[in-house]
Amino acid sequence: MLTVVNVDGSTRDGSLLDEIVREGARRMLAAALEAEVNSYIAELAHEKDENGRRLVVRNGYHQPRKVTTAAGVIDVKALRVNDKRVDELAFYGYPAEHWIHLRTTNPIESTFATVRLRTKVTKGAGSRAAALAMVFKLVESAQARWRAVNGAHLVPLVRAGARFERGQLVERPKAVAA
Repeated sequence: MLTVVNVDGSTRDGSLLDEIVREGARRMLAAALEAEVNSYIAELAHEKDENGRRLVVRNGYHQPRKVTTAAGVIDVKALRVNDKRVDELAFYGYPAEHWIHLRTTNPIESTFATVRLRTKVTKGAGSRAAALAMVFKLVESAQARWRAVNGAHLVPLVRAGARFERGQLVERPKAVAA
């Protein structure tokens, strides 16, 4: 990276020394993130699907983020990981009718997209009370368009701690029930 240094030893973003420190901090964070991802992927390299492909692989980079450090604000690009492992106890431990709702975060994203859009348009909500009121009213109006839960009759069973295996309700053994 080339930097233009003025006669007084300063750069566009401050002094040359500050620029060097920020670049060092950016490189250290990038190296730490890369080492963490490499370690994670190496730890799970033995897990493969039925075609022999790895279930955990690198998948490019996330968008750069601005991170404030003692050296100043720096841009950091975190590595992206594609993890295709399925935790059967966590996912299949719910009724099969509920699986479609567990696979997607779209309801959450859709609801808060409305809030985010309104906040951008109004350039902030003003006070904390105004923000809470705005979020409440927006979520309340979005709720009218929400899709009902499949297998709603099974929700009380899930809340009560009923056990499901591969989406099917597991009945208690008769010896325990008596």
